[in-house]
Amino acid sequence: MNGRILPAADRKKPQRWGRLFPALAAVMMLASAAVAQDMGPQSQTSREQVEKLVGLWKDHFAGADSLPERRTAFRTLMETTPGPTRIQLRQVDADGVDAELMWPARLHHPIGERVILYIHGGGFSSGSIRTHSLLAGSLAKAASSDVLLIDYRLMPEYTYPAQINDALTAYRWLLDNGYDSGNVIVAGDGAGGNIAIETVLRQMQAAKPLPAAVVALSPITDLAATGGSAVSNAESDPLVDKAWFEALRKAYLGSRSATDPQISPLYADMKGFPPLLLQVGSGEVLLDDTLRLADKARQAGVDVTTEVWPGMPHQWQLFPSLLDDADRANQNIAEFAIRHFADKPKE
Repeated sequence: MNGRILPAADRKKPQRWGRLFPALAAVMMLASAAVAQDMGPQSQTSREQVEKLVGLWKDHFAGADSLPERRTAFRTLMETTPGPTRIQLRQVDADGVDAELMWPARLHHPIGERVILYIHGGGFSSGSIRTHSLLAGSLAKAASSDVLLIDYRLMPEYTYPAQINDALTAYRWLLDNGYDSGNVIVAGDGAGGNIAIETVLRQMQAAKPLPAAVVALSPITDLAATGGSAVSNAESDPLVDKAWFEALRKAYLGSRSATDPQISPLYADMKGFPPLLLQVGSGEVLLDDTLRLADKARQAGVDVTTEVWPGMPHQWQLFPSLLDDADRANQNIAEFAIRHFADKPKE
């Protein structure tokens, strides 16, 4: 694997030293963040694969300016990718939320024991079970886990908080249907990462059972877009730009405040949040959404693992058929899930 992940023990050192030497703690916190971001150099093969993917993305999104047009463009792009293999699946109604439950096509897999609730990205306005089925199937096999992939309500037809409400309904449906919270991982990418985090924050506020861990891939954590990378990475991010983000925010929130912690988890109290894995590309507009949330969660005592992948575009994990680094990133997600499931998969 191209990189290095900051060990949990090292991530906690600044908190321990901070009680005695505040200035030293600040320096160590910065050093820890730097180590966490070190995923090694991008290979030439990786650059070529990303260039091909970005070309496909631009071809499909050319002229797609409105949210409905971008929804169509995303769907047609993902229809060119293969579907998952060696899995079994069934359509389910998760208390009114359409979903697909998939699991590895292996006789020894214990259906109903471990599950990843996956919440797809797409700017709250696009994405579906189809667009994310390859990623979900990959995780099911690599983590030896069920995956519940949901079709939550999309904007502009449905605005905040319909998307979060659907995800919370699906999570509670899992608990009501035999899954122990210690064997549930909540995951999502982009807007789905935002929804995943907000879903768990609502469980915390309700004092109800929390999942074993959370995975957020390039999550939107600050709908106010105050992070420096919104400007510094504007030229290097081929998929997310300021105009799109502003249109998304207006359609999703209307007159609501973008700094409401019920909307943007960057402003939420993270104390007591489950272990958290964050992945993001180094050149993404959303880079600071990840890094600032990681720092805030770590300061609140959360066990945070942060991976910053060099040269990766937004949602690269969706393309294991095109990118070697998607395979590697997805394997990291699966290994993280296995470490945190209460009941580990049997070899």
